Amino acid sequence: MTAVDGEVESGTGRERDDTETPRPAGYRHLARAVFTREYLIFVRYPANAVGGIVISLFFFGLLFYGGQMVAGQALTDSLEGIIVGYFLWTLSVGAYSAISNDIASEVQWGTLERHLMTPFGFAPVVLFKGVAKVVRTFVTSSIILAVMLLVSGTGLQLNLVTVVPVATLAVVSVLGLGLAAGGVAILYKRIGNWLNLLQFGFIVLISLPAFDLGWARFLPLAQGSALLQRAMVDGTRLWEFSVGDLAVLCVVALGYLLLGYVVFQAATRRARRLGVLGDY
Repeated sequence: MTAVDGEVESGTGRERDDTETPRPAGYRHLARAVFTREYLIFVRYPANAVGGIVISLFFFGLLFYGGQMVAGQALTDSLEGIIVGYFLWTLSVGAYSAISNDIASEVQWGTLERHLMTPFGFAPVVLFKGVAKVVRTFVTSSIILAVMLLVSGTGLQLNLVTVVPVATLAVVSVLGLGLAAGGVAILYKRIGNWLNLLQFGFIVLISLPAFDLGWARFLPLAQGSALLQRAMVDGTRLWEFSVGDLAVLCVVALGYLLLGYVVFQAATRRARRLGVLGDY
């Protein structure tokens, strides 16, 4: 059937006017597109996802079996804390690299300008992509955690109502660092070695005694690591933490995310002024 002044939508039998103004896309559409893209990449390239899991487990195997030969009982006594810290580290690396390395890749491919042409703005698109990759990292890190517990024969308290919010807020601060690093990558281009070096700094942040050093809890990951240790090792529930501890966790997460967003916006504007946005 041929419609007059329009066309029939396939399978519906309804006529659509060609002059109808398309409705603008909202952030809901952006989130759906970004999450769909991340899911398709995950299922279409499973070898890459499996490879990341294997590499993480390989390093844990070196840490576990090598530590047993060197430290013996000392490692066994602290094994639960090591597993929790390693789990948080894999989450942090995934969240950080999701933004910093992704932006660096876009710069190399010459596709950075496409993001600037979106009606949403560059920073929201990058932030949504980071959140999508964090969700994917939660899946892969959970698999890594399950294998670590199976190999080591260790048991942890895995109360999802407590672990998921605390781990998420801990990782949010790393998203802010990833935004700031991505902004610097837009300005200075080839800084991959520095971006990768910061990932090992997360080990120091996760290992900081946040409850012994008052100032340390205001650093990224430190407060989240301390709370996650108490949740997964000691079995502390979310409502059993003090209001002050949870408030610091939220303030640190949102503070570093906002700081990273500001640095990213400032670096992008400066790259535009200097005319080096599309250079490599």
